[in-house]
Amino acid sequence: MATRQRTQTTLTHAGRDPWSNHGILNPPVYHASTIASRTLADWEQREAQRFESYTYGRTGTPTSDAFETAMAEAEGGFRAVSMSSGLAAVTTALSAFLKAGDHLLMVDTVYGPTRRFCDAMLKPFGVETTYYDPTIGESIADLIRPETKVIYLEAPGSLTFEMQDVPAVARLARDRGIVTMIDNTWATPLFFRPIEHGVDLSIQAATKYVCGHSDVNLGVVVARDRETFLRLKTTATYLGNCAGPDDLYLGARGLRTLAVRLAQHQKNAMTVAQWLQTRPEVDRVLFPALPDDPGHAIWQRDFSGASGLFSVLLRPAEREALSAMVDGLALFPIGASWGGYESLLMPANPARYRSATPWTGAGPLVRLHIGLEDPADLIADLAAGFDRLNGRAAA
Repeated sequence: MATRQRTQTTLTHAGRDPWSNHGILNPPVYHASTIASRTLADWEQREAQRFESYTYGRTGTPTSDAFETAMAEAEGGFRAVSMSSGLAAVTTALSAFLKAGDHLLMVDTVYGPTRRFCDAMLKPFGVETTYYDPTIGESIADLIRPETKVIYLEAPGSLTFEMQDVPAVARLARDRGIVTMIDNTWATPLFFRPIEHGVDLSIQAATKYVCGHSDVNLGVVVARDRETFLRLKTTATYLGNCAGPDDLYLGARGLRTLAVRLAQHQKNAMTVAQWLQTRPEVDRVLFPALPDDPGHAIWQRDFSGASGLFSVLLRPAEREALSAMVDGLALFPIGASWGGYESLLMPANPARYRSATPWTGAGPLVRLHIGLEDPADLIADLAAGFDRLNGRAAA
């Protein structure tokens, strides 16, 4: 029996078939809307096997197959569905498994636009959302109702990086027939494979680390089994949600170097995070890969690595001082869409996005994405920023 390939090898090879494409290693880009049938029988067969053959550019081409096959194999799932953005992947997955009268359990530390979709779109359509503490673990059973249909996870949490006991939550949900889905953008399948831990759908903003160059909008959802896939794919088709061929090509290309890039992101992030822990201006570094992080034990148990994204809680400082620090940084432009090769900084106020778990940090919070620059240069830039924060001239 063949040994299952490790994820790094899968990312390098899955979705490619050069021998059916004149030996060309990378899959071709199909720009297609209309897909013609030569005969009535061919047309009828394609219609009968709508998601198994090519019928219309929006429902799939060899280009989308290449990316989706690679993602499904990397995640250990049945099949994947690609979409126009990470948020489109989130909203389509939720729409596929919720209807009026249903109840959704949503982690309180979820990505802000996901929360807005729950409050502004699902609520008017009759879906009730309860936000829960990300550290609740098996106690989430106390929040489950007869009408609970979906439990949504994100580990680590957006902005504040709390870890969730994913296997425990998934086990409880499965025993009660509840669908679980998780935003796996931070870890990617290289560092965490949610389906192996019992989750039904793994969602990623491939915009981030998968593509890796800050120039693509792309989302993908990997489904555990055929039934889950068909429900997801049908909903995406009804909503007209699809990804463009050039973005799919760049997504597939990005997978080939994901392991190399993430290894460097992780190494650089650990160097910068550990240095930040020594600074008197820093209250806490929120990064589950650090041994003293509250979520470290779960991260160490379930994850095989960490990406380059974490937050820093600073000690109380006036806005003018924070502005002096941030505005003068040379290597950390302010930006929200992380995962590219470059470092970024984003000021954040977690209190705006909480309802179940109050945020008690006294100082300003900044989220850092540590890119592929030399960490010594990043540290020097941040050190000069702290000098400005403290009202001293940078050396």
